[in-house]
Amino acid sequence: MRPGLLCYSHSLSNKQQADMTSLLPALATAVLLAGCATAPPPLDARDGFMATLKGMCGQRFEGALSYAIDPNSEFANKTISTEVVCTADAVRMPVQVGENRSRTWIFTRPPAGLELRHDHRHPDGTPDTVTMYGGMAKEGGSARSQAFLADAYTAKLVPGAETNVWTVSLSQDGSVLTYRLDRHDKPRAEFVLKRVSG
Repeated sequence: MRPGLLCYSHSLSNKQQADMTSLLPALATAVLLAGCATAPPPLDARDGFMATLKGMCGQRFEGALSYAIDPNSEFANKTISTEVVCTADAVRMPVQVGENRSRTWIFTRPPAGLELRHDHRHPDGTPDTVTMYGGMAKEGGSARSQAFLADAYTAKLVPGAETNVWTVSLSQDGSVLTYRLDRHDKPRAEFVLKRVSG
């Protein structure tokens, strides 16, 4: 120890040394609390996913059906495209299948979680009888991939869809969008769309 410090330590009265000692636990607690206060909370993966989508506003994707359990699927041999359209409270992706523009995927972040809805419309804009089905994201998603479970409304609206799981994923570089539907734990359909310019 340096002489100066040793001399200073000896110059304190016993009462002063006792007071300093009693302050040490309080100081240590204050330092720990200050450290906790400055640490940012972990980002919720659902917020991260919405942020990823909103970072793609205006981008267009085009591709095709990569798999279908039904070989006569209405999506087979047709170009499938979408554009990311952002509003204050939602991300909408109007989906065009060939010449059909009846579908829109809608992503929102209500207090209950992260939600996906499928909005189906007639050419005049009126709702289809089968529309707004979907559900909330289940646990375990990431900022680039979320799986949405069919809710009770969907199960009632679409016979057999009570076990539907829609998984929407984006490649790390954001150039590939994959939409997959599973039912009864088996793949039912998958679209792979690639980002296009213009």
